[in-house]
Amino acid sequence: MYTPPVFKQDRAASLKFAEERGFGTMCAFDGKKPVASPLPFYLTYAADGTPQASFHLARHNPLLRLADGAASWLLAVNGPDAYVSPDWYVSPDQVPTWLYQSVHLSGLVRLLTDEELSVQIDTLSDKFESWLLPKKPWTSGKMTACRLETMKKAIVGLMMTVEEVEGSFKLNQHKSDADYAAIANVLGAGDAAAKQISHLMRQARPQAFAEQVFARDTNMLEGSAP
Repeated sequence: MYTPPVFKQDRAASLKFAEERGFGTMCAFDGKKPVASPLPFYLTYAADGTPQASFHLARHNPLLRLADGAASWLLAVNGPDAYVSPDWYVSPDQVPTWLYQSVHLSGLVRLLTDEELSVQIDTLSDKFESWLLPKKPWTSGKMTACRLETMKKAIVGLMMTVEEVEGSFKLNQHKSDADYAAIANVLGAGDAAAKQISHLMRQARPQAFAEQVFARDTNMLEGSAP
């Protein structure tokens, strides 16, 4: 991943982002072309602290032919993104760009045993069902044993031993406070992804908005003066 230092995230922040997102695109190379599949996953850690990304694929997914444990795969995990028009800046001579969050995890992949797959299915569903609380979580125990076994035979569990972690959160960190705040304000009135980017920008650099808050409060006081 091309990551200018100003956008680079440390290992802990990148792993935290990937775990919270829990969905990405797994990529491998078959010798002639890239092969990729979007999929949910969760992270665990080995005894020595090495991250492990656990996921499964449909049995007929072409990625499975590449799971030989010898070639490195890449898991691309993306967050919200938003287009930025040059017209929205305070400063002149700007160019169009995109703001985004992205983390790449890469490493060797191995197949899971049937027992490990059973644990993975329950762990994966527990992770995402917890997002729906106070809904009573779905569990594999709600399925008949025969149906569950049939579904398990249709998938193959895998685990990536994460050897490299790369994170880039491009949020206009290199811009002036005035330009930074101007873009965040416009994005705050945009679609859901733009609103998320705006929120992240405000969290990351609240001082950029301090002057706006001061001006607003001053205007309110002046307006209420007798």
